[in-house]
Amino acid sequence: MEGEKRAEELVSVDVHEAADLLRSGCRYLDVRMEEDFLKGHVEGAVNVPYYSDTPEGRVKNPGFLDQVSTLVTRDETFIVGCMTGNRSKHATGDLLLAGFVNAKNMKAGYRSWLQKDAAELDKTA
Repeated sequence: MEGEKRAEELVSVDVHEAADLLRSGCRYLDVRMEEDFLKGHVEGAVNVPYYSDTPEGRVKNPGFLDQVSTLVTRDETFIVGCMTGNRSKHATGDLLLAGFVNAKNMKAGYRSWLQKDAAELDKTA
């Protein structure tokens, strides 16, 4: 039942909707690993990895929700993104269940952001 609730509440936006939200002042939460974030990210994004590497392998970051709560309020609208949209979809679901009612997943992730930027550059060339 809870999985159904999560699926119904989860809102995914495409890269263009995400860009509009960012222009209106929304924040972007990047849930990739820090090393991936440092290679490139949406301008102004904050990074809280959804996973962490441990001696046992990659596991869900046990401090994820606490770390996010220091950056955004539970009623603030913000975008959650990763590289492809899969990890951010899981993170957004967890955030919704934790009471972050306006978290929005950016489907297709940072990869789509890079493609959007490339397409916009092509239009101006």
